[in-house]
Amino acid sequence: MTENERLSCLALTDKVYLRLIRPFLFRQDPEEIHELTLNWLEKAERFGSLHLYKLLYPPVPDLHRLKMECFGLEFPNPVGIAAGLDKNAKVYNSLLSFGFGFVECGTITPRPQPGNERPRIFRLLEDEALINRLGFNNQGQDALLQRLHQRPKQGIVGINLGKNKDTPNEKAAEDYQRLLTAVWHTASYVVVNISSPNTPNLRELQEKSALQRLLDSLLQAAQELQLQHPRQLPILLKIAPDLSDEALRDLLEVVHQFPLAGLIATNTTVERNQLRSSHAQQTGGLSGRPLQTLSTQILSKLYRELQGKLPLVGVGGVTDGKSAYEKIKAGATLLQVYTGLVYQGPGLANQICRELLTHLDKDGYAHLSDAIGADHRP
Repeated sequence: MTENERLSCLALTDKVYLRLIRPFLFRQDPEEIHELTLNWLEKAERFGSLHLYKLLYPPVPDLHRLKMECFGLEFPNPVGIAAGLDKNAKVYNSLLSFGFGFVECGTITPRPQPGNERPRIFRLLEDEALINRLGFNNQGQDALLQRLHQRPKQGIVGINLGKNKDTPNEKAAEDYQRLLTAVWHTASYVVVNISSPNTPNLRELQEKSALQRLLDSLLQAAQELQLQHPRQLPILLKIAPDLSDEALRDLLEVVHQFPLAGLIATNTTVERNQLRSSHAQQTGGLSGRPLQTLSTQILSKLYRELQGKLPLVGVGGVTDGKSAYEKIKAGATLLQVYTGLVYQGPGLANQICRELLTHLDKDGYAHLSDAIGADHRP
């Protein structure tokens, strides 16, 4: 099959999702169809049916130009799955088989918790966005670890850590330490999530003194674990897009004091600017296309302040190669998607990788790493 024939097949497959499959899925309750999809993928993986995906989406040529080395790990491509999609580590290998360079499971908490009352996910069709107020609903660390032990990961799988809702902020470090200890042997990397808007007062942990106490306690625990069980486990911090410039500077002042592996920018936003959907005023975190500009602005500020010395993961509004490339040029080394996958379908990683290569060719870059932070150069 020639490249043109392959591209025609890809275009046809994407049209089938957008015109036939997505309208059917979007007639269902968002959370119910999410759970059904995960269950279907889990069964498909168990019966070995996922190889069919590779027939629909052939490998991307020249993918070696998108390989990234970051915090001691080698990523086959920079496009990953953000936390929230596979909370309980049910389908991480299925998602990797879709061509994603890595998957982040969670957010998990030490103890299981049901999250907030339903309905708690809303589609904003006119805005290509979602609002969620899930509240760290998950089955707890033990259930996640059991699945990861039963199904060895076939790629890079990170784990996003959160505190239980009924754990006061003064004792939050205990929850994060407990999770870090539990996943130390299993995770490819971990993320300290203190930026979800759906757990009361969680974002207060981003404030300077609270963050300093939390990271000091957590990184000390990491040092002790490393002495007992030698390995390098990258620890990242995920931040909100709603931080003021002053709050961002305070946060970075703390970050400079600790050996974090990187930052993830950003979580969902509580802003509601220029939305058209009737669900626009639902409470919760907004994700998808409307978040692209805000999250990229935060990413750009981080890159400037850190002078490119700390790897950044860009997430928020990545829906195609163009939005992905904008984050790379703003300073991202890696990317994550979630809402974009809901709207664009399982071919999104393949599509983004192909379009990134086109952008690299247009700008004369041999490798994606050459484009990181390009917007900040004279």
